[in-house]
Amino acid sequence: MSDEGRLVAGRYRLTERIGRGGMGTVWRADDEVLARQVALKQIHARPQLSDDELATLYERTRREARSAARVVHPNVVVVHDVVEDDGRPCIVMEYVPATTLADVLDGGRTLPPEEAARIGLGMIAALRAAHAAGVLHRDVKPGNVLLGPGDRVVLTDFGIALTAGSSTLTQTGQMVGSIPYMAPERLRGLTPGPASDLWSLGATLYQAVEGRPPFRRDTAMETAYAIVTDPVEPMRHAGPLEPLVQLLLAKDPADRPSAERTERALLATWSGAVTEAPTAAPQPHGPESAQLPVSAQLPVSAPLSAPGSGGRRRRRARRGRLALAAGAVALAAAATVTALTLPHTPAKEHPATAKASTTPAPALPRGYHRVTDTALGVSFPVPDGWTAGTRATDEVTYKDPTGLAGVTIGMVEPAGANPITHFTDIETNTEVNYPTYRRLRLQRTAFRGQPAAIWEFTFRGRARVFRAIDLGYGREGGREYDIYLSAPDAAWNTYRPVFDNVRDGFRTTG
Repeated sequence: MSDEGRLVAGRYRLTERIGRGGMGTVWRADDEVLARQVALKQIHARPQLSDDELATLYERTRREARSAARVVHPNVVVVHDVVEDDGRPCIVMEYVPATTLADVLDGGRTLPPEEAARIGLGMIAALRAAHAAGVLHRDVKPGNVLLGPGDRVVLTDFGIALTAGSSTLTQTGQMVGSIPYMAPERLRGLTPGPASDLWSLGATLYQAVEGRPPFRRDTAMETAYAIVTDPVEPMRHAGPLEPLVQLLLAKDPADRPSAERTERALLATWSGAVTEAPTAAPQPHGPESAQLPVSAQLPVSAPLSAPGSGGRRRRRARRGRLALAAGAVALAAAATVTALTLPHTPAKEHPATAKASTTPAPALPRGYHRVTDTALGVSFPVPDGWTAGTRATDEVTYKDPTGLAGVTIGMVEPAGANPITHFTDIETNTEVNYPTYRRLRLQRTAFRGQPAAIWEFTFRGRARVFRAIDLGYGREGGREYDIYLSAPDAAWNTYRPVFDNVRDGFRTTG
């Protein structure tokens, strides 16, 4: 290390090499003017590059300093100066005596979900500050996360950062960044945005708890292909972080949670702020389905939809119906499944809103009868023996005789662009922190020629595991209808046809 002890720019004496990467070497140095330690990033000589290519590389280095200097935050490394050394730019930064997250995870080591969430909080705080300043990082990965004294987390190396409105400074088709942590849209050549950094955060969190990047393959090409096309491999150790990481690793940037919601989810995981539901009055889908009271839900500081889109009403209705926690409804806690075959006895209809439909409708499956809800403007088949349960302004529930299974029909007006948007919002804001929730699928689809989404998941009640499926469909500005079934997971094959029959026989009447 012949450079050790050398003076750079007449004031920075190199004392120890503390890091080396593809673009440059980072030194600990003494600032002999201000008598302090700094970190100095020295760009490698590149004799194979042309003069134009070198000029581009050096400009990218200077841009790193300008980008990082725009972001003033405790979780972002401070840039002090940019100097020249033999015609090459060097960035002088705050020296943080720290190890990197990559060092901590070396060899497949992992962290508990709560510790990973603590580190993630520092990273998301840095990204929120950077994005607010119009800066994308584009290389979020464990090697760029410093773990300093006092539990300080610092995001560093904005060497390929992109400032809004600036040139990419890369040749056509040239990839910049670390492929295992690169968002699918970047690998497809699309313009990155803040959601691209959040995907990289998700990949980093995945590695922190699972010991490997989520799409690691034998070659860089195979890894890139897997990121774009393959589903994320199941997580075994993520615990309460799993739903959030799944959302962050969504292929479509529009399906990822915002930085603000990501931060709230990480905070709840780190602090362990899981409030169990009281065993008091049942809520919709009451049979042991463990509805989370409003007081235990994550705060929402911003609307989930644009003004005038019905977001407030949607948030209120869907929260009360789908938010899950570990507690259970006391009245159903002692219940057991007394009949796994669907009964065929006459049902009572809801006295206020349900009546036998008098309009022509498709033939009903054997053992079903049709009900019409005039308030919602819908009709649908219900198994004989299932009775009307909880009734709200914009939804109605029918339960089976055991009280453990139920179908709910809901309505949202006006509808958003696609039901998957608020399905994702609800999952992120109210269920991501509860370890009993497990997503099975959440995807876009179409139903009767309209935008739709299907959401399937499991959760644990007091005495058993439940499974649920929810179909939402409707065009923006019109009505959205939701068809929801929950039932004991052990009897899912028995109850699942109920959802299919209700869905297939569902009709609007208004």
